[in-house]
Amino acid sequence: MVTVITCAPNHPNGMVYPGYRNRLWQWDERDGIRVLRVKTYLSANRGVRKRSLNYVSYLLSAVAFCRLVRNVDMVVSTSPQFLCGLSGYFVSRIHRCPWVVEIRDLWPESIQAVGAVKGRGLVNVLRQVELFLYRKPDHVISLTNAFKRHIVGKGVAPEKISVVTNGADLEQFEPLPKENGFRVREKLNGKFIASYVGTHGMAHGLGTILHAAKLLENERQIRFLLVGDGAERDRILRQRNEMSLTNVLMLPQQPKEEMPEILAASDACMVLLRKTDVFKTVIPSKIFEAMAMERPVILGVEGESREIIEAGRCGIPIEPENHRELAEAVLALYHDRTLRETFEKNGRAYVMENYNRDRLARDYLDVLSRVSQLNMEGRNGRKGFADRQKGVLAPSPAHIGIEQLRRIPTRTLRRMEKDRGA
Repeated sequence: MVTVITCAPNHPNGMVYPGYRNRLWQWDERDGIRVLRVKTYLSANRGVRKRSLNYVSYLLSAVAFCRLVRNVDMVVSTSPQFLCGLSGYFVSRIHRCPWVVEIRDLWPESIQAVGAVKGRGLVNVLRQVELFLYRKPDHVISLTNAFKRHIVGKGVAPEKISVVTNGADLEQFEPLPKENGFRVREKLNGKFIASYVGTHGMAHGLGTILHAAKLLENERQIRFLLVGDGAERDRILRQRNEMSLTNVLMLPQQPKEEMPEILAASDACMVLLRKTDVFKTVIPSKIFEAMAMERPVILGVEGESREIIEAGRCGIPIEPENHRELAEAVLALYHDRTLRETFEKNGRAYVMENYNRDRLARDYLDVLSRVSQLNMEGRNGRKGFADRQKGVLAPSPAHIGIEQLRRIPTRTLRRMEKDRGA
């Protein structure tokens, strides 16, 4: 059985969702997966000090209560932030089993890029943690090929790293009518909607949308839609009001189950990040969801993300933080229905072929199976994982029940994969 150790759901405002409590520890179950929720210092997704306390408290709680989980065969930890990934090391040592870490972001590069951390001493400490996360695990799963190149550049053997990207749940995100209930509720019927749905953070440069909207404020049929929350939302909202933009609608975070309807109501989906080298290595998962919904993507991200849009011929790449190019892309799609329809069909087909979450989830399980097999070979004295990874893996009495993992229902695999990434 799979067990997840996490906290009470609270992102991004630091307020526990209805139906949950921030208890010392509590058990839950979702689709046959056991969930152990541990007490964590909760804070909104803003402010370095409080967020750091949030990260540290989770690490301590996860390690302290991991003994409640019995018969652990393998530990997989993910790194939306360093200390979450690092907790997997301590849990794996307590349970004396292999450790696989998933790298979802490049730290400290990503927080340096947005100016969240500037002190040289702290950055040096974070770099040491980064190297530990790359070198100490029995195996590393990278979300992008660019991440893998970065990790190899830190001296990690390429065979120790597997790439399993984000993708789209093709059953949840499937084409729906554009003129739907969301458009009716928000009085957007008949309008051309360019939407941004996701975190309003320091990394996204959403002021670019406001300046593009200013250029197009005389285009009465065009509306810009921003949906979500984050550290920068209040500032963006104030800036919109100061600029007197009547063509920009900003909505707070919406329930996850409403996302397909909101995306379906869009004529184009904007995916934006600030212009910095580190963001050339990332692939925002919202790209795949828009493509799966048959919606053109306006992409303000360079690097691997741009390669996907160009290869799939499903959107318009622009220079990050260039509001003039963003306005031109919106106008191009507004005026050219044929171009929109071509991008729509291409995007869905490309995701189905290359970024189907069902297939990606099975790829993930295959990686875990290989790690388990190599660990067993090493335990039995044959040249196996420990030798190939230059002694990283200590002999362990544990092994993973891969056949049990393969019997997880498909809907559960989709949920596991969805929770990774989005």
